[in-house]
Amino acid sequence: MVYVLMVDGFEDIEALEPVDIMRRAGICVKTVGVMGKNATSSHDVTIETDIPIDAVNKDDMEMLVLPGGPGHTNLDESGEVQDLITYALENDIYIAAICASPSILGKRGILDGKKYTCFPGFEKFCANGIFTGEKATLDGKILTGKGAGAAADFGFKMVEILKGKDIADKLKKEMQYI
Repeated sequence: MVYVLMVDGFEDIEALEPVDIMRRAGICVKTVGVMGKNATSSHDVTIETDIPIDAVNKDDMEMLVLPGGPGHTNLDESGEVQDLITYALENDIYIAAICASPSILGKRGILDGKKYTCFPGFEKFCANGIFTGEKATLDGKILTGKGAGAAADFGFKMVEILKGKDIADKLKKEMQYI
C-alpha cells in the first residue's frame, strides 16, 4: 500500500497526479488525512481523504509519500507524520517527497550523503546531501521530486519502483506522456 499524506496547504498536482498515475498502474494507494478527514489544497481544492492517519496500517506500507506546497510545514510539525517517517526508515520502506517536502527529510539528516532534488531554495535544509536538480531522483529507498512541473515524472518513478520500468513506460505511452 502507498500512503499519500494530505494536509491543508498541499500542492494539488504534486499529490493528485502521482495518485492518479499509480492507480492507473494498479497500485493500491490511499490518501491519508493528517489534520482531519478533509484537506484543502494551496489552491482551495478540498478533497475527502480515503482514511485518517490513525488508520494507516504500517504492516502493509510499501511507500510513504509527502507532497509539497506551503502545507509541507504541517507535515513537518506532525508527530504522527514524523513517526511514520521513522517507521519507514527502520523498516526499509520507500519514502517519496516532492517540492518543499524533501526539506523535512533533510532536517532529520535522512538526505545526508544521498542524491536528491527539491524545489529551488530548499537545498539549504538538505546541505549534507547531493543536489541533482533532476525532476525525480532516487537514491536507495528515498525518492525526491523537484516540484509541480515534475509531478508526472515523480509519479511514473513510483510506478517504476513498485511495478517495474516496463509498466511505467507502457503507462507513459497510454497517457500520451511520451
